[in-house]
Amino acid sequence: MEDKSVLDYIKDVLENMPTSWLNITTHRLDIYDEKLAKTQFLNQFESLFQANNSESSELNELPTAYDYIRLGHPLSCVLEWGIAKLNHLKSENVISFSSKTIPILAILRKNLLNHKNTRILYTGELPAFFDAEIVKDVYGYKFELNKVEELDIISKFNGSTVLISHQDKISSINTVLNIDFFINVHSLLGSVLVINGNQNETYISDIQHVRRRETIAMTPANCLVALNSLIVQSTFENQKSNKEINKVAVLNSIKDVTGTIAKPLVASSGLSIQYAIMMGLIHHAQENHKGKAIKFIVPPNCYGGTNDQARRVAACIDTVEVVDLPVDGDNDMVKSIHTVLDKIANEDAIPYIIAEIPTNPRVEVPDLIKLKEALSVPRKTANGELAIDPVFILDQTFCPNFLFLGEGKILSTVRAISYASGSKFPSGGECTAGYCVGNKKTDALMTKIELHLNLCDNEATNLQYEILAKQLPSMNQRIIDAYKNTREFVNFINETLPSAKINFVSEELASQGFTPSVFSLDLPTKGATDEEKETYKRALNLKLINLMITEIPDESKYCVSYGQLKGCYWTIPATSTQGTTKEGDKDYIIRASLSPNLDLEHHKKVFLNFVKTI
Repeated sequence: MEDKSVLDYIKDVLENMPTSWLNITTHRLDIYDEKLAKTQFLNQFESLFQANNSESSELNELPTAYDYIRLGHPLSCVLEWGIAKLNHLKSENVISFSSKTIPILAILRKNLLNHKNTRILYTGELPAFFDAEIVKDVYGYKFELNKVEELDIISKFNGSTVLISHQDKISSINTVLNIDFFINVHSLLGSVLVINGNQNETYISDIQHVRRRETIAMTPANCLVALNSLIVQSTFENQKSNKEINKVAVLNSIKDVTGTIAKPLVASSGLSIQYAIMMGLIHHAQENHKGKAIKFIVPPNCYGGTNDQARRVAACIDTVEVVDLPVDGDNDMVKSIHTVLDKIANEDAIPYIIAEIPTNPRVEVPDLIKLKEALSVPRKTANGELAIDPVFILDQTFCPNFLFLGEGKILSTVRAISYASGSKFPSGGECTAGYCVGNKKTDALMTKIELHLNLCDNEATNLQYEILAKQLPSMNQRIIDAYKNTREFVNFINETLPSAKINFVSEELASQGFTPSVFSLDLPTKGATDEEKETYKRALNLKLINLMITEIPDESKYCVSYGQLKGCYWTIPATSTQGTTKEGDKDYIIRASLSPNLDLEHHKKVFLNFVKTI
């Protein structure tokens, strides 16, 4: 009886759900508590279920489940809640993935760090791209792998036992004795992981963190398909897709935008492609420079996901280490690169540099001629031998239209790879898919990156390709229009509040093609001590943001994104995009981004009113 009430309620929810549950990538930070991600949403959702209340107005008032759908979203939470309810489990014990192999890797990662054995059992066939030898040799994970025909008798095991099975519908979990983790693989949608038993609940946060950093949650569109299947207890409907046509269009658009000729790679998110890049480079290094140390050189205050992911990879592989690259403020990226590369060359190690241009959140661009020189200088090891040349991995999400890698361009003669987050300009905020391209000197590297993108089952979904095929052709014009709005707003702030410090590209850099629509704002402060000044400034930051989203609720939004089709986005990097960055490297300033479509005069008016209050 309870099963019927759960399914009936989910049916009503799907009929009444807000459209934003399905079609946006970023949610509101002003109704989001990161420590209670998913929990706060589901607690209030459960209350609505108990009251049998599925009114649209009530669903619309639920707190943000996750600030970014890559991490999870209302529909993934409802799917996990529904599966848990039908199987008498806690909702946190059910985790959905867009990838069919990452949940396996998540368990293996936890057990590697805990020095615990893992046994993987599977029925039918393994996920197509799961290569056990590469997972052992490159990722460093240890496990037994066995195919099973009968599930009635599973022997005890000293460690974790994982059962992988293919399912053509979302249904009850066939709980089997001595199984710790059930991974139900759904070929069209992704996978659902069920964590079994109180003794395994310590895995939940670690597995969620893998979903946060190395892949994405099952997408809203696919969760909707899964939920509809759950309601009627039927197999999935075969979704019509023009994936191959859309994929060709997307790859051609990326080549046009980046000026490159090699095959681009498209992943489910920016961090998904970054993970493939890291693991592909590690694989290449292990094959071509056996036994040598691998150094990922990363700015300590860059986007928190980049920083965190790099350190997570290093934690699992003995030969990999993260090295800081100071790039912002008083630090010059080029000088820092010279210093770091000289040291790594002396150690005869392998240097991989990950950097954002323009930098985030200070929006700074290094001298590109000197950057090229720093990357090109032949260096010697301590023994006088020629050192391994670096690979420059460029996150150009802020300015994906700038031509870095094409023939004759500034980074065409050094090993360089560029990538971008798709939830920003490429899709206009309509999907999370990201992409990467390489120049002619990286063909061998790109082959390995593609292998790991496929192994992790992190390629863009059919719908993501469809959205990118629609949005990429207009991206460069949207970037130009958004930059014009941003420049006008920045000039207005300079006039009305000259004591504020604004970080934005100069007119000279803009004329060279660096036209971001993001700027950072360091507001003037008051106080007798540094602590008082910092406290005052942080309160002032929130005052401005709250005023903007209150006065212009249809356009101004407190969230982490940019590059959207319309509106204006506000955040404080230290409490959002730099969430896992070390405290001393965080930036407690405002980051704002403007779209090509917004009421700029209204934003000026509200900002002027703010200035009058301080």
